[in-house]
Amino acid sequence: MKEQLKIDFEKILELSDFSEKDIGYKKDHLNKFIDNGFPSKKQENWKFLDLNQIIKKNISELSFYNDYSKTNKIDTSIFIDGLEHNKIIFINGRIEKIDFNYEDKNQIEINDDIEIKDHFDYNNSLISLNNAFVNKYYKILVKKDYSLKKPLIIYHLTNEKVKSKNINLRLNFVLEKNSSLKLIDFFNDTSDKNFMNIFYNFNLKKDSILKNYKIDKSLNKNLKYSFNNIDQEENSISETFIFSAGSNYFKNEINCNLKGEYSSAFINGIFSLQGSQQHEIRSTVNHLVENTKSYQLIKSVLGKNSKAVYQGRIFVDPKAQKTDGYQLSKAILLDETSEFNAKPELEIYADDVKCSHGSASGSLNENSIFYLMSRGLNYKQSKELLINGFMLDVVEKITNTEIRNLIKNIIGLKE
Repeated sequence: MKEQLKIDFEKILELSDFSEKDIGYKKDHLNKFIDNGFPSKKQENWKFLDLNQIIKKNISELSFYNDYSKTNKIDTSIFIDGLEHNKIIFINGRIEKIDFNYEDKNQIEINDDIEIKDHFDYNNSLISLNNAFVNKYYKILVKKDYSLKKPLIIYHLTNEKVKSKNINLRLNFVLEKNSSLKLIDFFNDTSDKNFMNIFYNFNLKKDSILKNYKIDKSLNKNLKYSFNNIDQEENSISETFIFSAGSNYFKNEINCNLKGEYSSAFINGIFSLQGSQQHEIRSTVNHLVENTKSYQLIKSVLGKNSKAVYQGRIFVDPKAQKTDGYQLSKAILLDETSEFNAKPELEIYADDVKCSHGSASGSLNENSIFYLMSRGLNYKQSKELLINGFMLDVVEKITNTEIRNLIKNIIGLKE
């Protein structure tokens, strides 16, 4: 793999117009990835789902070079109906369209010529891989006192033109004071056996609001990793919802830094898995100042041979008095071969806090099924009704009514 990485990296440099400084930066991260490789169970955060082995088993030889000079035709039939929205369209890792036609263009800045720099943990080899191979860095800035009139949907699309490829995406978002953004990540794949590596960085200024909804529903044989870093200033709010159901493997990782007083973070997610799917959510919420709040709720419905993992960590700094942190995960195992692993963590260095966590897993309650059958439903209908109610509890946490109803329709949940 080492030689393939170097060959593919040189191909990218031949077609790029990166500055010498940027090339040096990318080479540095390439070497860091070569030194560390794909994460494995030797690392604590990857002990449940060993990505190195999963890639070897599902893809074998992975190519890191993509020719982003070739355009891709946009299939408009995949667009979400019933919701007016702005669009960013990625096809096979290439941005084909950026459309903010519903917005005041003077209130949004989009820049693809930004200085490459970050301050993230280089022990994460997938961030190093992303930094080495991503071809464009886009920064989207929402200006002070502006709230987007319509949601932004980022379409993550792949087709049969790519196979056994590593695709790297990166977007940086800045929400200035008292601004807001509703963002939907929508995944739709017709490709096979690729590894997508997605990195978002969000900078939320005072009084700003971010609502991010991730929907991976269509079944596919791809592997995905998504990392969100969210930095929050005073009185800012982030809301993250994840529906994780479509890909063969998907790990969503959220790192949220509550740096301003009265800032808050909400992370809610649903696993709905079948077959040999393996999905994970790992969340870290760092309470770094006084009077911050976080809430996390993750629910799983796991079919035959599927596996889900939730690792949730709440860190409370010594300065972060009056922290309010809550974390809960629940799983329904529909088959004796399904598996759920939970690793809740509380790391608290302040004494005036209110923090709790919990986790539970088990099969469907047979008494509840029997009761519903006594009311006229058959066994299958009774199971579906109980599962529907179990997942609906998470979806109801979505604070935007229009998007909440949209997601209910996409998932197929009934009131």
